[in-house]
Amino acid sequence: MIRNNRVAVVGGARTPFVKAGTVFRKFTALDLARHAIEGLLEKQALDPNIVDELVFGITVQDARIPQFAREVVLSGGFQPSIRALTVMDNCITSTSAIASVFDSIVAGRAEIGLAGGVESMSNPTVMFSKHASRIFLDAAAAKTLGQRLRILAKLRPRDFKPGVPGIQEPSTGLSMGEHTELTVKEWEISRDEQDEIAYQSHLHAHQATQDGRLASEIHPLDGYQRDSFIRPDTSMEQLAKLPPVFDRSSSGTLTAGNSSPLTDGAAVVLLMSEERASHEKRAPLAFIKSFEFAAIDPTEGLLMAPGLAVPRLLRKSGLSLADMDLIEMHEAFGGQVAANLRAWQRGWKEPAIGEVDRNKLNQLGSSIALGHPFAATGARIVTTLANEMMRRDARYGLVSICAAGAQASAMILERP
Repeated sequence: MIRNNRVAVVGGARTPFVKAGTVFRKFTALDLARHAIEGLLEKQALDPNIVDELVFGITVQDARIPQFAREVVLSGGFQPSIRALTVMDNCITSTSAIASVFDSIVAGRAEIGLAGGVESMSNPTVMFSKHASRIFLDAAAAKTLGQRLRILAKLRPRDFKPGVPGIQEPSTGLSMGEHTELTVKEWEISRDEQDEIAYQSHLHAHQATQDGRLASEIHPLDGYQRDSFIRPDTSMEQLAKLPPVFDRSSSGTLTAGNSSPLTDGAAVVLLMSEERASHEKRAPLAFIKSFEFAAIDPTEGLLMAPGLAVPRLLRKSGLSLADMDLIEMHEAFGGQVAANLRAWQRGWKEPAIGEVDRNKLNQLGSSIALGHPFAATGARIVTTLANEMMRRDARYGLVSICAAGAQASAMILERP
């Protein structure tokens, strides 16, 4: 039976977000996911036995744990009978997880669900070349020691060079940064504009860390209580000194300073039906009003799908950009943010929706300053936005997230 029941964002939690290859490299993705969930259960005083569904995502997958969410359930203190679903949708993975739990609650299949994502970029699957992999597989299937040794004798020194998953687009062979360099040139986005977005991200993130707003959503791990990327002492002058990293010519504008870093971290959101939240005597932070997903050809601008998703979402919701009290926009790159803001203002494949009031945008910082563990970013953004809407008693909040593969998700949260 389909119920006319709103879905509440009750709370969220996450690990600190830290630079890949550093202090969290000893933790697996499963460790990080369990820790974020442990933090949520603790903050919400929630009995894991009453959870109906868990949807969790990971982008840099471990082939040894293909049904990642199920392992989270079995090792995380949950009833083994609850449904577990693993999703992978690049940078919008955990918003897709939230949408999945939302659908289950609206349809009446669940009343309480957890949705989130994790990345351990410190521990990617190590791969060998196709030639080496074939030899190892054939050797493993050999019936005798002699056969195995003859097969392994075909290996050459170059076959022992391992590889790790790349961030190139399979369809184009270009990385997200290389694609964004093309986008900023097409949209005439200056280096200063990109650096200003990065500077504001660090400034706001530092303020929100100092006053405890970001700390309230973090479950400390191994003695680390805050995100490691925030640079309170950065300046436009310092950012301007950094060299370009994707286009090293004189026309390159994307730097380590105005790009999101490779990050380890996990985040999770608690969702309930409005009826169940009332029964549990829990005050929702916000309600999910509506979603929109969009996809385009990567050659049109790999990270430009928010230019479609947000105008469509507003139109279908009967709301305007001016109605949004707060806007959380994922910062894959400062240039990507600027280009999509320009697309909304001018109109691009969809009618123009107007100019964003920068005093509403990413007021606690975003992915450039906080970090971007691909599958966790959506849950982090929804947690941050819902908490800030509650603090400000805001009516509407907008989420916009671009993703590799030329996709995007958009979401509106509302409070009564």
